[in-house]
Amino acid sequence: MIRPSLLAAAAAAALSATPALSRPMTITDLQSLHRLGGPSVAPDGRHAIFTLSETDWKANKRKNRLYLLDLARPGAEPVPLAGIGEGHDAVFGADGAIWYLAPVKGQDQLFRKTLTGAPVQLSTLEGDISGFKIAKDGSRVVLFADRDLRCPDFACQGVKAAGLGGSGRVYDQLFVRHWDAWSTPGVKSRLFAFPIAGGKVVGKGVPVSAPLVGDTPSKPFGGSEEIDLSPDGKTVYFAMREAGRIEPTSTNLDIFAVPADGSAAPRNLTADNRGTDNIPTVSPDGRTLAWLSMARAGYEADRNVIKLMDLASGRTRALTGTWDRSPDSLAWTPDGRALVVTAGDTLEEPIFRVDVATGAVTRLTGDGHFGAVTPLRDGSIVATMNSASVPDDLYRIAPGGQPVQLTAVNKALLAQLDPVSFTKFNFKGANNDTVWGFVMKPAGPQYAAAKLPISFLVHGGPQGSFSNSWSYRWNPRLFTAPGYAAVSVDFHGSTGYGQAFTDAIHNNWGGWPLEDLQKGLAFAVSRDPQLDGSRACALGGSYGGYMMNWIEGRWPDRFRCIVQHDGVFDARAMAYETEELWFDEWEHGGKTYYEDPAAFERWNPVNYVSAWRTPQLVITSEKDFRIPYTQGLAAFTALQRRGIPSKLLIFPDENHWVLKPKNSVQWYDNVFAWEAQWLNR
Repeated sequence: MIRPSLLAAAAAAALSATPALSRPMTITDLQSLHRLGGPSVAPDGRHAIFTLSETDWKANKRKNRLYLLDLARPGAEPVPLAGIGEGHDAVFGADGAIWYLAPVKGQDQLFRKTLTGAPVQLSTLEGDISGFKIAKDGSRVVLFADRDLRCPDFACQGVKAAGLGGSGRVYDQLFVRHWDAWSTPGVKSRLFAFPIAGGKVVGKGVPVSAPLVGDTPSKPFGGSEEIDLSPDGKTVYFAMREAGRIEPTSTNLDIFAVPADGSAAPRNLTADNRGTDNIPTVSPDGRTLAWLSMARAGYEADRNVIKLMDLASGRTRALTGTWDRSPDSLAWTPDGRALVVTAGDTLEEPIFRVDVATGAVTRLTGDGHFGAVTPLRDGSIVATMNSASVPDDLYRIAPGGQPVQLTAVNKALLAQLDPVSFTKFNFKGANNDTVWGFVMKPAGPQYAAAKLPISFLVHGGPQGSFSNSWSYRWNPRLFTAPGYAAVSVDFHGSTGYGQAFTDAIHNNWGGWPLEDLQKGLAFAVSRDPQLDGSRACALGGSYGGYMMNWIEGRWPDRFRCIVQHDGVFDARAMAYETEELWFDEWEHGGKTYYEDPAAFERWNPVNYVSAWRTPQLVITSEKDFRIPYTQGLAAFTALQRRGIPSKLLIFPDENHWVLKPKNSVQWYDNVFAWEAQWLNR
């Protein structure tokens, strides 16, 4: 059953704790908050280890420290792990020791530390270690890192780069670049298995993902969740999309199994599915493999279905074939009777329990965005949770109980800030379907009778949602700080409402989503007298940035200003410039531009530039290979040539996202100045 909302109580507590002289949140506050990483829980359930990162303003980056929390002591405060400086990706091994990565002379190496002992460096390998996975019995570890495909071991001894002179790179197939990095020919993310003996890594590493050619984990976002080992450490399971000329048009990740000693080649367990198979997760008894599977080839936002394979017989069954939600994570309960997952559901990301025998799904939490879920032997669950109002903290959910907060890592700073309110609404949108959205407002007494200008936030994806969740990039709470209301609508194409609603944006980019945005903003303004509909600025990034360009030509008189970040301006150029071709082609009907140009031109903003007239701030980045900066530059050129008030902010060192602390401050400074210029007139 759905438990009562923890967030309502948390919001009330925050209001009562807010000082009489609270202040608006600032972008410096956002970047100064501690960020809590996903925890690992000790085998005996006594302790949790996790990272807390903080901003190093001088270095213009985040720094990670490891913290330990005593779960057996109510009210315990997390304490820094003694004896180490920076560290990340920490997990408890089967022996109760902590394994983690830490920089040594600028390169991450593997360390091990008991709770009371000194850290021991386990690796002295050339080149960064990107990540690792330890077998449940502690017998083996798999390291992954970018390595030349010719490397016979992790050290890559005996392989030298060709020294032909000149700085040019030569390619004969795509990808030539991906997300924010140019590809290095012949180099992929590869897996190397090492035995563990006496608490140390032994040998040079067996290249278990060879002879396959591809990145494992997948790039740009894959990590250790895409790798698992059998409980006895003898078999490695991993996901990979095999490279080749079809890689930029394919979402076909498969699950492979390979002996950890390299005695046989990897075996494809999901060769019959042309869609995505990922997150291989072995049951505690080692008999069953679970993973998330998408059926449709070329579609990165298809519904994830949990699949189970009996590893002895190879028989496979779909566990959640009739559940119209898409799980984002997988974790077995210690008894192997259920899987605990998270999935988007109507602006929230709850935890669900899925019975392995029947496939029955039970929702365990109410409001909030949960992640890093760890089921414990006593039946409880440890997880992170955030909302649009507060960043992540650690929580424990007892069987049948409500989440209990274990940490408050930003309590002091959050107590200084003006309170906010978060309200969901729904209305009849395009196709007469129910569409959801939210309004977030400053809730201090000084705003009780105020008319609030509107920051109308349009999410990216497009298969996504701003949802009731915390973001360090587009943060709805921060958008309320100038005394504005943040309004967002989950238009057709958004996630958390069933697959048919998500699919509805297919070949429909500028149709139903625009209708939803128009109707949603009108509905919110009509129902909340505080919202000043005459003073609204529209803002969006990625697909949201596309929508800003579309609004310029198709809804040109509604907003006083527009902020467009990394948005598509010309669909024709985008079809040939972007790197993951599967996405752009699927979204426009499944064909290339030259096969069906009309599908791309139907929703192409460049065709309506003659109607543009709304002042626009354009933001883009030179390392954005998803929607290259040339799209933003072209939009700015169009604005300037038409004499429309406009500005261009371009980052030379950012990708599709603005991540560096000082750049984030500059981003918000420019956005807020642009809004103030036009909303306060």
